Amino acid sequence: MRRAFTLIELLVVIAIVAILAAILFPVFSRAKAAAQKTSCTSNLRQAGLAFMLYLNDWDDRMPDRRDLKLTAEGGFRPWTTWPPSDPRGGWIVPVLQPYRSNLILRCPSTAGLFPQEVRVNQNGVNYWFWRFDQITDPVPLDNWWGKTPEQAVADLQTASNPFIGTPDSISQAELAVDPFFPRTQMSLPPTLRGKSVHAGGRNRLFLDGSVKFFRDVRTDP
Repeated sequence: MRRAFTLIELLVVIAIVAILAAILFPVFSRAKAAAQKTSCTSNLRQAGLAFMLYLNDWDDRMPDRRDLKLTAEGGFRPWTTWPPSDPRGGWIVPVLQPYRSNLILRCPSTAGLFPQEVRVNQNGVNYWFWRFDQITDPVPLDNWWGKTPEQAVADLQTASNPFIGTPDSISQAELAVDPFFPRTQMSLPPTLRGKSVHAGGRNRLFLDGSVKFFRDVRTDP
C-alpha cells in the first residue's frame, strides 16, 4: 500500500526549508557582496595601473581634459541639487583606453542600488574622480588637471580643506572612489543620503596605484 505524507509531516518539511533559507540567504548575500567588493578593488587597481602608464608617457603630468569633462555623456553637472561640481569620470575613458582597452571602470555593486542611477553613470563609468570635478580656469588647488602628482599633493596641503584632508604623500591622495552619498549632504534627496555601493564605506584608489577600503560613518552600515 502506498504511503503519502501527512499534513503535519509536510508542514514540518516546509518549516525546515524556511529556517534553512532564513539562515543561508544572508550568508549568500554577504558572499555576493564580498565578491563584488573584490571585483571593484580589481577594477580600481587596473585603472590605477593605466593611470601610471599615462603619467609615464606624459612627463609625469596628469591629463588636462576639461574639454572632455564638458562633452562627456550628459554634460557637466546635469542635476541642480548637487554642489557646484561633478565627480563623474566618463571623461577618462578616451584618456586611459590606449593603455587598457578592456578597462572596466564600473563597480558591479551599483546595479539597481540608486534610484537615480543615471545620475551616477557616464560613458559606462560610475567611479568618481573628485579631484577632477571642476572645469574652472585657473585650475583650483583641489583639482589636478595638468599637475604632477607631487604638485597635486602640495596643492591639497595648501588648500587645507577639512573635507579632503592634507595628504603627506601620493599614497594618501585619493584618485578615484566608488560612488557614495554622505548623509551629511543635506542637498541630496533623503532616499540617497547615506547610500554607498559597499556597506559601511567605499573602495578608494590612491595616486600611487594602491586601493584600500575606507570605513565611513557617513554611510549606512
